[in-house]
Amino acid sequence: MRIAKLLEAVGRETGVACAIAPPLPDLARVAEAVPIAVLAQHVDPGDAGARTGYVPVESIEAAGARGSLVNHSEHPMTIVDIEDTVRRLSARGLVAVVCAADVPRARRLAETHPPYLAVEPPELIGGDRAVSTARPEVVSGTVAAVRSVSPDTRVLCGAGVHDRRDVARALELGADGVLVASAVTRAPDAERAIRELLAGY
Repeated sequence: MRIAKLLEAVGRETGVACAIAPPLPDLARVAEAVPIAVLAQHVDPGDAGARTGYVPVESIEAAGARGSLVNHSEHPMTIVDIEDTVRRLSARGLVAVVCAADVPRARRLAETHPPYLAVEPPELIGGDRAVSTARPEVVSGTVAAVRSVSPDTRVLCGAGVHDRRDVARALELGADGVLVASAVTRAPDAERAIRELLAGY
């Protein structure tokens, strides 16, 4: 909740659009508390109903989420399930942020025409080296691949993004924004970390 409120305040102050994807048990509480976009960390394909343990699109919508991450490297999905999930989110006016590990997968997943596609090489997630500096060709290659298949899809990059230089470099390489977790959640001072990242815009 504290991070959500900081993102809302600092984003408004700096003019940078921010969103947050809290853990599922906190989804409704955070969505009620802040006006920024609140996304689920995961949603499952398929209809709502007798599906114990699954998270259908309808449930995140009822919780106030504006969309969901789809196929995060920590919760991978099959292509068929990704396609179904993006379609179901879109049908309800919700946003899909589809995650891809590399350029070939980004190109293939762009065929689902998600509003956002985030490239995050798993080996760099949570590390100290940003994809935008350690493997800039992944960012520029993803931008080119996605735009050739789905020109309206906005490209984000993540994995190891920690400071304004990482963000600025990602934007120089053609990304529309970044996807960040540990740089803020593990920071001793979350507000300072958020301000540092947003300064890259």
